[in-house]
Amino acid sequence: MTVLRDEPLAAAFDHAARGYDLLTAANPGYHAQLRRSVRRLGLPRYGEGLRVLDLGCGTGASTAALAEILPGARITAVDASAGMLERAAAKPWPDGVTFVHTPAESLAEAGVNGPFDAVFAAYLFRNVADPDAVLTAVHDLLAPHGRLGVHEYTLSGRRADRAVWTLVCRGIVQPAATALGDGPLYRHLWRSVVDFDTAERFADRLRAVGFDRVRTLPLPGWQTGITHTFVARRAQPEPAE
Repeated sequence: MTVLRDEPLAAAFDHAARGYDLLTAANPGYHAQLRRSVRRLGLPRYGEGLRVLDLGCGTGASTAALAEILPGARITAVDASAGMLERAAAKPWPDGVTFVHTPAESLAEAGVNGPFDAVFAAYLFRNVADPDAVLTAVHDLLAPHGRLGVHEYTLSGRRADRAVWTLVCRGIVQPAATALGDGPLYRHLWRSVVDFDTAERFADRLRAVGFDRVRTLPLPGWQTGITHTFVARRAQPEPAE
């Protein structure tokens, strides 16, 4: 199968929204690893006074991680799927968390404007048609020295890691999703990962669009070699002569 993009992908997420939290809860360490990736941003003072963009928030798991680790931050959470966003917005949230329905490619049109002190994106970039364009837009939304955190399925390049990913998807995730009527989305999940960048290639992609201090950090458990945290910084622009 080919991967889903744009409106078909948003529609698939709309349909899957009702069972999405159930499936993620069955993934060992899912929420703890999101919190780990947020901590790796290294933001000071529990986020006090900072603006943070949660790009591709889904039903709010990444938003919850941000709100827990950075309780002082103002968080803007966006997603292209109306169904996923409706589920997210219906949950109890502290003051300072807002939700916006928009694709990652159309932030300005939706009134999402910088500068942000940090942008966090979980499981997003392999789902967009032009990752470089979205990364460039994110770079431009960040304040100088603003930080980017990406939590993403990016295989190490070892055959063993691809084999584990395929086994988990075909043996566990896809049968469960098919029972919920969401087989196409989770077949897309498998394919989108094997077709996407390796961890090394994604780090190179970050540097190519202007990020510096790029770090690639593995996550523990069964996802070692499958999921990574990427932390990067928008460089301070050179002063005009």
